[in-house]
Amino acid sequence: MTELIHQLFVPSGILFYPLLIGLLGSISFGIIGSYTVVRHVSYAAHGISHAVLLGIGGTLFLNHFFGWSFSPVAGAVLVALAAAWIIGSSTLYASHRADSVISAVMVMGMSGGLLFLAKTPGYFEPMSVLFGDILLVSRSDAGLVGVFNLLVILTGVVFYRRLQMICFDEEFARLRGIRVEFWFVLLLSMVAITIVTMMQVIGIVLVIALLTLPVMTALRFMNRLWHVMLLSSAICAVCVLAGLALSYQLDLPSGPVIVLLAGAGYLVSLCCTACSKGMPAGRHH
Repeated sequence: MTELIHQLFVPSGILFYPLLIGLLGSISFGIIGSYTVVRHVSYAAHGISHAVLLGIGGTLFLNHFFGWSFSPVAGAVLVALAAAWIIGSSTLYASHRADSVISAVMVMGMSGGLLFLAKTPGYFEPMSVLFGDILLVSRSDAGLVGVFNLLVILTGVVFYRRLQMICFDEEFARLRGIRVEFWFVLLLSMVAITIVTMMQVIGIVLVIALLTLPVMTALRFMNRLWHVMLLSSAICAVCVLAGLALSYQLDLPSGPVIVLLAGAGYLVSLCCTACSKGMPAGRHH
């Protein structure tokens, strides 16, 4: 137990920076995940998360062959933002083709990323990128991810009213003079950055689950959007902390363990609400 605490909370520990990224990311996931679920753009987020692999693989490929030293996180952010713009534009202006565009962005991003990784000798296996690897988290990456997290959190909080309106009632937002198209693309851009912030701990395949499951759990108990944000952030943080601890103790990949805990929490919430609705009213004497 002492060793686990040291690994988690001491800067020299192997779990310290993954935990730091995870806790900061939990706030972003709670805020942006709430917007994502209530706006019903989970599939768009799914497409963005898979397209990120192109940015990672492409950056590593260019670093190797040109001697550059760019962080894969920076490449992932650029590709994620490009994917968000493409998906957002297709959803707004060609909604009948949006699903096809999302699918195309997703498979082309993954395929291109895997090809780049296959042609980049001496780097980590694709499985580490797909499902997370805490050994990939460096101090410099933690700093970069921290900046992105703060940017997302500030945007989500400062523009809460506008984002809330476009999530619940676009027509009312238009009547109020809000540029729905701009704010929708901005929302997807924040989703893109949020996904990148947690990809090293969770992996790009499973990151979408952590973006939605804590929010779906919180929605079982909360009605107000900002209440959902707070509760889902707390749930996400608990899952990250417990998941990292369990994965270290049991020698398991961190991503699947964290997501399984989030999924278990959602199933428990379903059972709790089902039982509470099924309980008969108390007898009066």
